[in-house]
This record gives sequence, C-alpha cells and structure tokens, in this order.
Amino acid sequence: MKQGIHPENYRFVVFQDMSNGSSFLSRSTAPSKENIKWEDGNEYPLIKLEISNTSHPFYTGKMKLVDTAGRVDKFMNRYKDHIAKKK
Repeated sequence: MKQGIHPENYRFVVFQDMSNGSSFLSRSTAPSKENIKWEDGNEYPLIKLEISNTSHPFYTGKMKLVDTAGRVDKFMNRYKDHIAKKK
C-alpha cells in the first residue's frame, strides 16, 4: 500500500439501514451530526443508509422494489409540461 494516503482518524460508528431498521457497529471516518446509544451502553456517531446487505435483494434473495424516494414520480412531475408539449 502507498504510505500517507489513508486517513488516520478511524473511529467506531453505527450504520443503520433505514429501510428495515437493522444496525451494525464498524469503524469509519465518515462525518456524522447524529449520535445513537448502542447495545454496549456507549454513544456512537450514526450514519444512516438507504440500503445495506440486510435489505439488498442480492443478499436477501427476495426481489422487491427499493424506490424509497419515488424517483419515477419525481421525474414525471418535473417534466410533465415538457411531456405534454410533445403529445
């Protein structure tokens, strides 16, 4: 590995999957403004994830729609005037 390119400020962080509520503790340098109390009684920074291995269809074996933001609806609302003009 190259020397001097990796961050030195690793700390314990809780990652929480927002689609199913599962959490895990790991080390990271990712910034966070929120904290959460973990199972061991200590408080750690919280990083919220939209999808993780506990909710991804590849890992779970279940096919499900993972469109939490309604991307198609947002697109249609944004460009409805343009689409109407083409018709």
